[in-house]
Amino acid sequence: MKRFDPSAGNDGNLGFQIAPMIDVVFVIMLFFMVMAGAVKVERELNSKLPAVAETSGPTDFVDEMVITIAENGEVNLNDEPMDTPTSKDMPTLRATLVRLKQASDAAKSPTLVTIVSEPDAKYSRTIDVLDALAVAQIDNVTFTVNEEE
Repeated sequence: MKRFDPSAGNDGNLGFQIAPMIDVVFVIMLFFMVMAGAVKVERELNSKLPAVAETSGPTDFVDEMVITIAENGEVNLNDEPMDTPTSKDMPTLRATLVRLKQASDAAKSPTLVTIVSEPDAKYSRTIDVLDALAVAQIDNVTFTVNEEE
């Protein structure tokens, strides 16, 4: 076996080595081939986006009234107390609802009412509110319940 002698006139320049370069190119090519199989294919979703609605004039937004019924029987219209919890006829609520219905009819906009009742509120109080809505001739009513957190 021949021993390497640095003083033998060999300056250590081996020249351009092609074999390590080919190895690096093969490793990079292998990496890209493996990663090409991992790419997810995007598929087209068949959905239609809403188009622009054409109107003949300006569109008015509907104002929704919210009537809340508490456990103790207190009734609020848009967070404003209406009548006492013991009042069965609820004259303040009826008068306010009649005025709001007349105003919305004059503006030619629908009257929307949402009744929000607490889970332990009495059903008779909800019936009293429905009676007040019937006097005001409001028939577009939605019910919901306050969820306890």
